[in-house]
Amino acid sequence: MVYFMQLVVSSLALGAVYALTAIGYSMVYGVLELINFAHGTVFMVGAYLYFMIVTAAPAIPWFLAFLLAMAATGLVGVIYERLTVKPLRDAGMPKFAGLICLIGVSTVLQQLMFLVMGSATRQYPLFFEGKVFRIGNVNVNVTQMIIIGITALVLAILVFFVNRTKMGMSMRAVAQDQNAAQLMGMSVNSVIAMTFFIGSALACLSGIMSCMNFRGIDISVGSTMAIKAFTATVLGGIGNLWGAAVGAFIISFAEVMTAGYITSNLRDFSAFAILIVILLIKPDGLFSRKVQKKV
Repeated sequence: MVYFMQLVVSSLALGAVYALTAIGYSMVYGVLELINFAHGTVFMVGAYLYFMIVTAAPAIPWFLAFLLAMAATGLVGVIYERLTVKPLRDAGMPKFAGLICLIGVSTVLQQLMFLVMGSATRQYPLFFEGKVFRIGNVNVNVTQMIIIGITALVLAILVFFVNRTKMGMSMRAVAQDQNAAQLMGMSVNSVIAMTFFIGSALACLSGIMSCMNFRGIDISVGSTMAIKAFTATVLGGIGNLWGAAVGAFIISFAEVMTAGYITSNLRDFSAFAILIVILLIKPDGLFSRKVQKKV
């Protein structure tokens, strides 16, 4: 039982990382109906930005370094959206043109980080290094609990933002119908820029916590995460924020339990097997909503 509870804690920490990344995917798709293939690379860029800040100025408190890295990564998201996606959208290009463009953005960002940081794996800075506390007979890593707590707080703030603020309501309106939202006086470009900012900031936070959880960083950290987070998004129902979060935790539990009780060689197999089974039953994902479009 103790071993099972420790696996549960590990599953929650891993699921928290997947959830933040998956929600970033889902937000962009919900507003633009466009899969952001640069998202995994932004995850890596954000993690490296935090690494650079903490390494260059170790006296900065960890939470301030979090905020600085998230803000800088959010600006990266806004900049590449303005330079690449927006011109294509203004020109009326089909969505697959934006998708291909974002693959190019991912490659450029990855090569830039390779030039700056190299390919070596580096030890990632942690706070509360090595500290654990006990819940009953279960040893819990403090860093994992902080990851879970931060994710819960961020998700609560995000739900409030989307449902209770003017910008959040504008994002939901643009997701329903861009033309109608524009006719109602909303700045669609500003809403899309904000969507990329939030999605990129969430990817940064996810990247930081993932690298802390695994205690290392290299140029390839975003590749695997992008696949797992996108899988979680599809599993929950792409475009549905809550669905993306639930899908993330389903995948993390499947991976950790498989690694813990069977073998770590099958952890990816179990996650994708669950995805295939669920999509055979519900092709649009667990929490997809049927939307009727006028023709």
